[in-house]
Amino acid sequence: MSTFGVGGEDRQDLTKRENTQVRQRSTMLLRELIRPHRARFGITVLFVLVSTALQVAGPALIARGFDTGFPAAVEDRDFLPIILITAGFLLSGLGASVFLALYTRWSIAISQDVLAELRRRIFAHTQRLSLEFHERYTSGRIIARQTSDVDTLGELLNGGLSSLVSGILFLLFTAIALVWIDPLSGIPLVVAMVPVALITWWFSAASRREFRASRIYSTRLIIQFVETMTGIRAVKSFRREPVNNETYAEKVEDYREATRRTIQVFGIYEPTLKVIGSLTVATVLLLGAFRVIEGGLAVGALLAVVLYTRRFFGPIEGLAMFYNSFQSASAALEKISGFLEEQPSVAEPRNPEPFVATRGDIELRDVSFAYTPDAVVLPEFSLTIHAGETVALVGATGAGKSTLAKIIARFYDPTSGTVTLDGRDLRGIADADVRRAVTLVTQEAYLFSGSVADNIRMGKPDATEDDIIRAAQAVGAHDFIAALPEGYDTDVNKRGNKLSAGQRQLVSFCRAFIADPRVLILDEATASLDMPSERLIQRGLSTLLAGRTAIIIAHRLSTVATANRVLVMDSGRIVEDGPTAELLAGTGRFATLHRAWRDSLV
Repeated sequence: MSTFGVGGEDRQDLTKRENTQVRQRSTMLLRELIRPHRARFGITVLFVLVSTALQVAGPALIARGFDTGFPAAVEDRDFLPIILITAGFLLSGLGASVFLALYTRWSIAISQDVLAELRRRIFAHTQRLSLEFHERYTSGRIIARQTSDVDTLGELLNGGLSSLVSGILFLLFTAIALVWIDPLSGIPLVVAMVPVALITWWFSAASRREFRASRIYSTRLIIQFVETMTGIRAVKSFRREPVNNETYAEKVEDYREATRRTIQVFGIYEPTLKVIGSLTVATVLLLGAFRVIEGGLAVGALLAVVLYTRRFFGPIEGLAMFYNSFQSASAALEKISGFLEEQPSVAEPRNPEPFVATRGDIELRDVSFAYTPDAVVLPEFSLTIHAGETVALVGATGAGKSTLAKIIARFYDPTSGTVTLDGRDLRGIADADVRRAVTLVTQEAYLFSGSVADNIRMGKPDATEDDIIRAAQAVGAHDFIAALPEGYDTDVNKRGNKLSAGQRQLVSFCRAFIADPRVLILDEATASLDMPSERLIQRGLSTLLAGRTAIIIAHRLSTVATANRVLVMDSGRIVEDGPTAELLAGTGRFATLHRAWRDSLV
């Protein structure tokens, strides 16, 4: 299985080569995000450089105080050296704190800028990806990328990077100071690096595997939660609560177990570092004590060496904490970078020429379509719809009507063949121009939080209040909108829940009318309306369809009555095509469907 895009994000058995590819992709994304902030990042490194150097100076000043300041004060009553050393110690501590504060402030500002840019990228990319991607990649996964994965990366940027930079610099400066004071005391430290390197190598491999599993189970947990809350009406209607509780509990247990294994790995690594550190400090102290007794090392120097050795392992433990955060963030970044690597299956043309649809002629030449190579939905066919025609698509569920509509609206590109609008291949027209020319109204009339007017204005962002009212009057929605508590300024609430299904559909019709496309596609757009609302729509539908090419998909044949041409589809093929009256007068499938519908009304 390929690791391109989101293809391998649920896999835990990546090969060494695949691991390398995924890490390179993640690293490239991180570099892209940090690149605009290189100058500020350089300044933060300077801050932490100065802060660390001042911190490392502390034990050296203490050694100087013991070996030079105290003897001068006791033997010669000269207090100036100890005063200067004490002042230097205080100033180094104060300076270290000031530069550390500056570093923290700047680094957090950079990390928040990086996270903000990443969130914007994810959101923009989510909207840019084609409908095909969203139909196979759940909204729960997208939410996980935008929330928990970004937050995990934020934990690394906010605190982890400071631990890395300051830890490395502290180790470097401490080693230099230790060698400067007493090179022999550095030998136990060098020996101790061997087991430290081995345990770190083990921790690296084990934690990467466990953190990747943890991110996978975390995503599954979010997906289950989002799907349950999205379908809460169905959950309550079919009393799915016990089953959902059991399913969710299983996923919680998977996530808990993955997290437990992750903590267990870290629980081995950190104590091992502490043991190695304690043994090293004890060794340095013991060997140093013998040398002090023999006169080969001053007491102050021994004190400084012990302090440096002890401090040396503090940053290593900090680096272990960083690595813990880094592995978690790396697993999250793998998911994010994979998501951002996905490309729209319906690609925006590279050099589109300006286009304005003036007529609305549609032609499909030798078109076929398959969602997968072995599942052909529309076998090869050709079709011409002339400007101003109102064409009804009828047929059984699964006949391919909605797929055909999505191809004409360029939500999908055909597997083979060409779709043209006013003689221009849709693949050569900019997406924005296609959306202005072709509007699709579906059965699910989705309204966004905001006022009724705001939702209608989506069809034409610069529409005036008079434009909105005229659109509502044209499709028969003005009376019910005017009767709302605040009229056109009434907040429709989340998903338009304050309105009935029929009212939401009427608002979506207003939105389509005010957009004034050359081609209008109604995909089961009246299916959610009751009979009174449908009769109201029928009166406004002629206004909505006038002067434009219209394609109506409907099971209710009352809606089809407005069409002057009917296409009957079966298994992806057009089996009947002709004027409405002519097909009704015949004995074909449409006439049979119409008679059955008419008999059902009796």
